[in-house]
Amino acid sequence: MNDRKLQELALAVIDTEARAISGLAEQIRQPSFTDACHLMLECRGRVVVTGMGKSGHIAGKIAATLASTGTPAFFVHPGEASHGDMGMITPSDVVLALSNSGETGEIVTILPIIKRLNVPLIAMTGNPESTLARAAAASIIVRVEKEACPLGLAPTASTTAALAMGDALAVALLETRGFTEEDFARSHPGGALGRRLLLLIDDLMHTGDATPRVGPDTPLTDALLEMSRKGLGMTAVVDAAGKLAGVFTDGDLRRTIDQQLDLHTVLVSEVMTANCKTITPGTLAAEALQIMDKAKINALPVVDADGTLLGALNMHDLLRAGVV
Repeated sequence: MNDRKLQELALAVIDTEARAISGLAEQIRQPSFTDACHLMLECRGRVVVTGMGKSGHIAGKIAATLASTGTPAFFVHPGEASHGDMGMITPSDVVLALSNSGETGEIVTILPIIKRLNVPLIAMTGNPESTLARAAAASIIVRVEKEACPLGLAPTASTTAALAMGDALAVALLETRGFTEEDFARSHPGGALGRRLLLLIDDLMHTGDATPRVGPDTPLTDALLEMSRKGLGMTAVVDAAGKLAGVFTDGDLRRTIDQQLDLHTVLVSEVMTANCKTITPGTLAAEALQIMDKAKINALPVVDADGTLLGALNMHDLLRAGVV
């Protein structure tokens, strides 16, 4: 088999699955889709998603997508449900069951129990006349013309279509609930978005003895030693009351050298940046990044409302935290 033939076979799969997804548009226009959405929106508990085999894998993905986009959901294996896991389903839940045939034995077995619990059932199936479809309060038909598998046996186009329909449900619910970036970040605190929208400078800034600080009358050479010891590329200059008077940075040092000033005799207050950028506690780390980027600086002193120095942070702190 040559490379061209391999490519043709793969392209045929993509074409078949693309047509399967395209065919879902008509089903989404049916009342059953919006009925399913309303059942999940009105659910006071959680959406319990179930499926067997390949449909089970898709069901797990749909449950995860729903849970991360504002609809509490989890997956229950239908085989295990018959052996104790039905106890995970409560009367305030909604069940979303996936079966291409609609006759999967493990799912059909638990249908009477779901009915006895008076739990709304949503079916996602390719067979509108199936046992599952007839038992459901809302039946979303995900029927495909053919599987991408040339034998017509391995679930391929049907599972792709089911996954796309699950995404359609999740996004429709997300928009209806008014789910925001901040909401998404709260369910993804370990991701880049979570760090950008949730991490505060309080979690990153250097405080106490780790904060570089000197008095206004400090010789520049001593200020440079303080900068070197603390490793932030700057030192804050504070008065006797601890209020910020300015900062001295690596950039200020270059400018001082350009002016050919004597580093041993000049005072830090004579060469510091007096009207420097600052930030207050409780500010998002992403906002600190924006301030640094806009001002083209690499560090920020942290002060309270009265201008008292509380700490400092620099670009490396943001890099280590994954904010950048």
